[in-house]
Amino acid sequence: MTHQQPDMLADLPGDGLPARVAALDILTQVLGQKKMLDSVLERAQLFRELPPRDRAFVRMMAATALRRKGQLDDLIARTMMKGEAPRPESLRYILYLGITQILFMDVANHAAVDTSVRLASESGLERKKGFVNAVLRRIAGEEGKRWLSEQDEGALNIPNWIYGQWMTSYGAVRARDIAIASLGEAALDLTLKDSAKAQEWAERLGASILPTGSLRKTDGGLVTEFDGFDGGDWWVQDASSAIPARLFGDIKGKTVLDLCAAPGGKTMQLAAMGANVVALDRSASRMAHLTENLKRTGLSERVQTIVEDGAHWRPREKFHYVLMDAPCTATGTLRRHPDLLSLKSERDQNGLCDIQERLLTNALSLVEVGGILIYCTCSLQKQEGEHMIDAFLQSDPSFVRIPVRKEELGGLDGTINSEGDIRVLPYHLKELGGMDGFYISRMQRVS
Repeated sequence: MTHQQPDMLADLPGDGLPARVAALDILTQVLGQKKMLDSVLERAQLFRELPPRDRAFVRMMAATALRRKGQLDDLIARTMMKGEAPRPESLRYILYLGITQILFMDVANHAAVDTSVRLASESGLERKKGFVNAVLRRIAGEEGKRWLSEQDEGALNIPNWIYGQWMTSYGAVRARDIAIASLGEAALDLTLKDSAKAQEWAERLGASILPTGSLRKTDGGLVTEFDGFDGGDWWVQDASSAIPARLFGDIKGKTVLDLCAAPGGKTMQLAAMGANVVALDRSASRMAHLTENLKRTGLSERVQTIVEDGAHWRPREKFHYVLMDAPCTATGTLRRHPDLLSLKSERDQNGLCDIQERLLTNALSLVEVGGILIYCTCSLQKQEGEHMIDAFLQSDPSFVRIPVRKEELGGLDGTINSEGDIRVLPYHLKELGGMDGFYISRMQRVS
């Protein structure tokens, strides 16, 4: 896993064509074959064969193109006659990569244009070389700068169904702020196995300590080569995602059910806090990844893993502590998963809401009287958060909210709503690099 910031990127050594070929392959798989970006990066042979520095460049180029796709389409359209469109789709993807380098990356214009023209030839589009050259030279000139300044980046890049829900839920001003923040590059957050050593590890890793207790690195690098990785002293986990487990308080020696546990950040947190964790997930492959992480961090003995569907699992015993991180549209993670802008749809959201309802219904039945259920999602859509919990609490009087107190968040301002739930927005902690969007509700069974 490589984490690289834009300001560390420069043009590649040599002609850089293999990197562009790999980037085109990635866009083709994500946009043309509807594959998840992370999955493609794990398996794409052309990408894997590149040296580490080139892989970082390619990942940034592909991610930025996916993140700015709405703007790229608008810019391409401005160079076309009405009704025209670049065909085949691979030609459009080549233009995406060229424009991305010209306008959004630290690549010389001549290098971006030249390699894009050669990429067209390499891709069997020899007859389109002149077209690619003409479009990119216009974009690289004064026209391109003017067009870029005229664009509304938030409205163009965020799909209408997502942006419309944000407008309804948060109002026009906050919706735009959320959109702009969602287009940024996410920093790298780490959760420590021993939180008492935060200062020591911050110094060793060159990281800062966030108000929530997570460590944040902004200088990039290969994660597996960071101090403490092999020793299992920490794991990668966004600061927002690390909040829910901490809301249980002292759980040392207690048993906690982690429903929908994979890939395991919260499971490891709970185990590191001294809990005995029952980690359940329906995906055997994702659970295998969780098991690997438990071995690396030395937390396996505290965790029992179960591959089952959390919507139907019926254990003999009920639990006093249940954590449910529901599958969702993940719109709060657009900074690190820009492919979701093209892959998720409103239809997907409807299906996920059905899954969330089934999981939550079963989760409620697994909590003993007096027990605590924490529900969370990394979605910014209130249909998957506030609205979901409001509906369940209205229909089931045996559960009540336990409002979160400001001091439980280390003074993270503006994230607790009027009901006492947590709603983290991407621009929170903006001065420190922002956060993933997240929703968290803490409830207790009272009867």
